[in-house]
Amino acid sequence: MQKNIEIATLGNGCFWCTEAVFQRVPGVLSVESGYSGGDTKNPTYKDICTGTTNHAECLRINFDNSILSYEALLKIFWETHDPTTPNQQGNDRGTQYRSIIFYNSEEQKMIAENFVKQLNESGSFNKPIVTIIEPVTTFYKAEDYHQNYYNQNSNASYCQFVVRPKVEKYLKLYPTSN
Repeated sequence: MQKNIEIATLGNGCFWCTEAVFQRVPGVLSVESGYSGGDTKNPTYKDICTGTTNHAECLRINFDNSILSYEALLKIFWETHDPTTPNQQGNDRGTQYRSIIFYNSEEQKMIAENFVKQLNESGSFNKPIVTIIEPVTTFYKAEDYHQNYYNQNSNASYCQFVVRPKVEKYLKLYPTSN
């Protein structure tokens, strides 16, 4: 791996929603939707939906840290979901939708923990942050039809009513993004 390339593994609800946001962030090189944090080897989406695998829907994000810092990536993470609701994002409910940061290094762990502390102390959210911070485990890439979902299905009703507002919010906050 090149020296400026770093990996972030984040779960902030439905991966369709947040994949579309992170694909638009300058410095992000690739985004893969997948599953991590559970007990089941090689889970499928059908397995995940049972709520018995302990996996979270998450994203593996490759980014150039000379363009985009891990801190800046986490800032977008916090801005694009509600980190105060355990096992839920909007109408999506279940452990697979939990807010979670899978750190890939002790530095990422420290940055994430400090960020949570600062956000809680600042009162940025009305309730305490419940985001879980734990070491990355095996990442299982989701089925092909989950990859690049919003860009390929932007006219689907879920995309119009759930994903598009998140993308629009991001673009409003960061108007120079692609």
